[in-house]
Amino acid sequence: MAAHSAMYDRIGLGYAARRQPDPRIATIIHEALSQSRSVLNVGAGTGSYEPNDRCVVAIDPSRVMLSSRPSGAAPAVQGSAESLPFAADAFDATMAVLTIHHWTSSRVGLAECQRVARQRVLVLTWDPASTDFWLVRDYFPDLVTVDRTIFPSLADIGAVLGEIVVKPVPIPSDCIDGFLGAYWRRPEAYLQPEVRTCISSFRRAGDFAPGLARLKRDIASGEWAARHADLLRMAELDLGYRLIIAKSR
Repeated sequence: MAAHSAMYDRIGLGYAARRQPDPRIATIIHEALSQSRSVLNVGAGTGSYEPNDRCVVAIDPSRVMLSSRPSGAAPAVQGSAESLPFAADAFDATMAVLTIHHWTSSRVGLAECQRVARQRVLVLTWDPASTDFWLVRDYFPDLVTVDRTIFPSLADIGAVLGEIVVKPVPIPSDCIDGFLGAYWRRPEAYLQPEVRTCISSFRRAGDFAPGLARLKRDIASGEWAARHADLLRMAELDLGYRLIIAKSR
């Protein structure tokens, strides 16, 4: 809990503005909740993707993130995924959106998510077996090296949750949720410090100045656009983001 809280106490102030829920991703998540009427949002942060037509409770270790939740957001408590302060089967479903890689123990946290859910567990994550995102391949290889050590594999998730359904979550070219892959067709965004501040991968990276310099040069020269002309014609892209759906045991 301490590591997650410390990171997001530093960067959480920008999340309310830069990490808005994208409606297309929200639709995928909300449809996967199916008939679940009560939902616990684990690692909830500022409340992105919380459905407004169900009874929702949120939990997050960061006071800054919790204090940035908008007026009228679901009730929230401070706490960690690894020790959820709720009874078994307290909710129809639990959801965890782009947070599992920050948990101290994904195995313990997933087991806790399953313990308190009567029907299903939803986890939006990134598959570390994914490859070939131009940003990390050509400019910031250290980012993906680190991410592959902290994101659990789909097999690891299945080992805890049992049988899982894996749904690809393609990222729209104009995605408004500013996570690492959101700007795949807008490379100039990665040059903005306020954008990078809200991407935890950059917080964990070492010296990424050389990569930024190469990216700035390639954008200015037209090299990036020439190399990725195919991307400029695409409306969405599969970058390895996956929605995991598991039934409660």
